[in-house]
Amino acid sequence: MRPLIRTACLRARVRAMATLPTTAAFSSTRAPSPCPSPSRARRLLFAARFLPSAPPPPAGARAFRTSAAAAEAAVEVGGVKIAREDVVKEDDPTNNVPDTIYSKIGLQLHRRDNHPLGILKNTIYDYFDKSFPGQFVKFDDLCPLVSTKQNFDDVLVPADHVSRSYNDTYYVDSQTVLRCHTSAHQAELLREGHRHFLVIGDVYRRDSIDSTHYPVFHQVTVFPRLYLNVFKTRYVMNSIDLSRIQMEGFRVFSPDDWSGSGMDGTAYAATDLKKTLEGLATHLFGAVEMRWVDTYFPFTNPSFELEIYFQGDWLEVLGCGVTEQEILKSNGRTDHVAWAFGLGLERLAMVLFDIPDIRLFWSNDQRFTSQFSKGKLGVKFKPFSKFPPCYKDMSFWINDEFTENNLCEVVRGIAGDLVEEVKLIDNFTNKKGMTSHCYRIAYRSMERSLTDEEINDMQVRATELHYTMIFKCCLDLIGF
Repeated sequence: MRPLIRTACLRARVRAMATLPTTAAFSSTRAPSPCPSPSRARRLLFAARFLPSAPPPPAGARAFRTSAAAAEAAVEVGGVKIAREDVVKEDDPTNNVPDTIYSKIGLQLHRRDNHPLGILKNTIYDYFDKSFPGQFVKFDDLCPLVSTKQNFDDVLVPADHVSRSYNDTYYVDSQTVLRCHTSAHQAELLREGHRHFLVIGDVYRRDSIDSTHYPVFHQVTVFPRLYLNVFKTRYVMNSIDLSRIQMEGFRVFSPDDWSGSGMDGTAYAATDLKKTLEGLATHLFGAVEMRWVDTYFPFTNPSFELEIYFQGDWLEVLGCGVTEQEILKSNGRTDHVAWAFGLGLERLAMVLFDIPDIRLFWSNDQRFTSQFSKGKLGVKFKPFSKFPPCYKDMSFWINDEFTENNLCEVVRGIAGDLVEEVKLIDNFTNKKGMTSHCYRIAYRSMERSLTDEEINDMQVRATELHYTMIFKCCLDLIGF
């Protein structure tokens, strides 16, 4: 749980600057002061000095930030209207959703037939339609706002699991999050009576910044059959972790399905699962060498990862498994078994289309969008940007409250998609046990050359905003 600032007006102001950096900036001549004395008067003077009025954002970065009008406009997903104030709650200390994330809700790249993610989604749909005619129900427009119960408890995520932390998940309030995975809809769909279904949607996770990570991505979840036991497959939580598109599949079997097979329900489901997913891999990548790797997911047992040998290396394609019986029983499927799998669309699309940077999926540049057409999987992307990166370093002492994800949120909030990578390049611990980190930030636009002025301004703003977050922790430590 992140610390709270106990004075409401200061808390709101500090939080606004920390999560809404598009409207907050600081004078480049200001520097962090030493920790204030316990005197309340001196603390207030220190706060006033550290929290100056915010000048307008620089012109160079303005085009890459969400406009006030766009941020205020409500979007509709799955028949649910979502306004900014429903997601970005500046007066709620448990909310950590910035405008940069709200601006992605409702874009639904996976529903655009001429987009690489839409092309890949439709190719996966085509495989299941041909292999299991009329069996799988598809859901690709479910609301991304879910309860913590749906997101964690319903899929057996332990109470102390790191994914529940404010460092990893976007909380709307203490009981509501932006879904971290499309499995969050699994229990509800089971209770509605669905036995075979595919769920695809954008999912949200706070994460690092590089060419393969983005706070939003797209995931596919498949719940195949319910056999008389329970099995669930789950998405892979690695390479792409920001706003993403995820697909999950789920399938349930009853005892009649495996009664004459000579296998128990779990073995029958696992065999069916592997056969189904090997067929999917062949459908997407052609005749490739495959291997299964045993792994662990809290919601499936046994659990597997499917890897293929592609372009000279082993590539992890998806995660899957037989659903834990507890999930099935709690949703009215006693004596059944099921399998489930999940995959991230961005990761596979980057490989299939030779797209080098995950930020490109969000580009409206015609030099990108015009290269792809409905139904044409695997068309190789032709790079159009030759603009060089600009590197800036940031060094600071860290404390126990520091996390790299928070730093990345600050930088992403300031620079948006102009930041290409944030990388730790050095760390040092002195004789007193104090540790400093040095991060190298790479700025690059896919569409134009960046000017020294706008890069320097973004670097100064990111540095000062990070110091403000450190100051926030100081206020809590002294009981302000």
